[in-house]
Amino acid sequence: MRIIHQEPDEDNELSARRSHDTMTPADNPRRRCSEGHCIAADDAAWARARAGWRMNAIDNAQSELEMRFTDQWLLLRALTHRSYVNENPDLALEDNQRLEFLGDAILDFVTGAWLYHHFPEFQEGRLTSLRAALVRTSSLAQFARQIGLGHQLRLGKGEEENGGRDRAAILCDAFEALVGALYLDAGLSGVEQLVHPLLGAEAESVLAAELDRDPKSRFQEWSQAELGVTPSYRTLKADGPDHARTFAVAVYAGDEMYGEGFGSSKQTAERAAAEAALERLRREGAATD
Repeated sequence: MRIIHQEPDEDNELSARRSHDTMTPADNPRRRCSEGHCIAADDAAWARARAGWRMNAIDNAQSELEMRFTDQWLLLRALTHRSYVNENPDLALEDNQRLEFLGDAILDFVTGAWLYHHFPEFQEGRLTSLRAALVRTSSLAQFARQIGLGHQLRLGKGEEENGGRDRAAILCDAFEALVGALYLDAGLSGVEQLVHPLLGAEAESVLAAELDRDPKSRFQEWSQAELGVTPSYRTLKADGPDHARTFAVAVYAGDEMYGEGFGSSKQTAERAAAEAALERLRREGAATD
């Protein structure tokens, strides 16, 4: 897929609102001039103008993601991070957290069904661990990168400057939201068209590296065998409202931090931290089997 990078706010209503500030009265859809005096246009005209700018953003996203939505506002919502909504309270927007919740459940089902049909020799326990590896944060973030999802996200300025377009947690959440939007728009068949091709290659990688084994257990085995210590997990921070918390957790072996992970719960963040620690060991050539 060819991805053409767009400056993040050229095609959305925030850019339009900025350009509105520099318009002449004759060009400004919110103003009309009569006999030298400018009067406000009706709200419906301004709403239509803003809708036009939003549609430009949607059309661009559909083209780059190679998707076509019947309800295009679902796609816009899936691409809207809460930081964008927080920085633009005057715009009538909804972030992607509810779609993320739905997409998480849909991904579990679609992935489970795909595994059931592709690995008839695996028992329940192995299928469960393999599914967990395929829908973990790092895997879903990689899926998002493969389809170029990060380029299309609508982020707040602060999140943008902090590298949010390539943050694993944000990409994972956005991919889940996209799946939720696809399900509402096109049903399970639409989700399967997106997800099934991604699962095949990832499943091969996971099985080859035994990533379907619990990462916390694997890192503990290595730490006890090589260092003689049991790893400990420390919560670094917790952000967001109570219903949508994001935790940052670090894993230590002795006094040294080996990995950091993020998740919607402490348990998920601990698994991600252990995965990061194992990835570091692989880069350094340490045996973890």
